[in-house]
Amino acid sequence: MDINKLKEELTRDEGFRSKPYRCTANKLTIGIGRNIEDVGITEEEAKYLLDNDVRRIIAELDILIPWWDDLTDARQRALINMAFQLGVNGLMGFKKMLAALEVGNYREACLEGLNSKWAKKDTPQRAYRITRMLLEG
Repeated sequence: MDINKLKEELTRDEGFRSKPYRCTANKLTIGIGRNIEDVGITEEEAKYLLDNDVRRIIAELDILIPWWDDLTDARQRALINMAFQLGVNGLMGFKKMLAALEVGNYREACLEGLNSKWAKKDTPQRAYRITRMLLEG
């Protein structure tokens, strides 16, 4: 069987959608006809998506926070983790935390991160772990 030809035909017939939608059977679907309600994704597919998401976030942070390359590996990971959860725009809303990080005031950066809805209500345990990374580097 010509698998490449089959993929072309399926792409033509199903179309491509980058965001979830309801198919004619009212199933949540994404991509080229992937029924994510019944089929879901494999762990391998999830890791592929994670790799792409991490690369995208790093590229965005390279542009928006040019000094972040000077941070330790742990502090960079903390910022990526926050951006992964909150979106890059959400991370950029932590203006005082980022300003403290930029000048090397890690205690203040930690306190600013903890002084947020994210830390107090949304995901306090995750926020505590991440802000410790900012503090301890």
